[in-house]
Amino acid sequence: MTVKLFWDDPYRTTLDTVVTAVAEDCVSLRETIFYAFSGGQESDAGTINGLEVLEARKQGYDILYRLPEGHGLEVGTPVTVAIDWPRRYRLMRLHFAAELILELVYRRFPGIEKIGAHIGEQKARLDFLLDSSIKPHFPTLLADAEALIAADQPVVSDYSDPETQRRYWEVPGFARVSCGGTHLKSTGEVGGITLKRKNIGGGKERIEISLTTESGLNSPA
Repeated sequence: MTVKLFWDDPYRTTLDTVVTAVAEDCVSLRETIFYAFSGGQESDAGTINGLEVLEARKQGYDILYRLPEGHGLEVGTPVTVAIDWPRRYRLMRLHFAAELILELVYRRFPGIEKIGAHIGEQKARLDFLLDSSIKPHFPTLLADAEALIAADQPVVSDYSDPETQRRYWEVPGFARVSCGGTHLKSTGEVGGITLKRKNIGGGKERIEISLTTESGLNSPA
């Protein structure tokens, strides 16, 4: 089972570890800081021993990393993992911006069904079943989100069930939500955001979320 250090410290960008399994062009590591696509959040980008990780995917409680053919790594080989920090941090900020908007939508539309989500480096999206335009609600949603961001409240992230690796995030007094992504330390790190509406047909509404400010956190805390 891969030890997922990106949960313990999502601000860590390098790690020395060892290879625990090799299957052709895929390897597994003893522990990792390299997040694999899950819950709509895209995988990290980065390298293992200087080799570009072409794909990261979950396999049970392990994570497999696909490397270029002829990578030469063997079980027991010491390796250094390095992730693309600017990408990781944008993903974290957009992820949490989407989480805030999602919770606010649930409160404004009790019983609404989320049918999709994706967190990329440039924007996040949330898809819902809704028969009317969600755009008229943007001013309230955005104002409520901006108030939470401006309050710069701490974000708690921990296990709800360590054995099954179930995780959650919590902003005390606002919400506690099951989620296995990488999370910020505080709501203020999200910065400025904008919302854009897309009608994707058939009574479906999409909210696209973008960042309007660059972070002042140029290197991990």
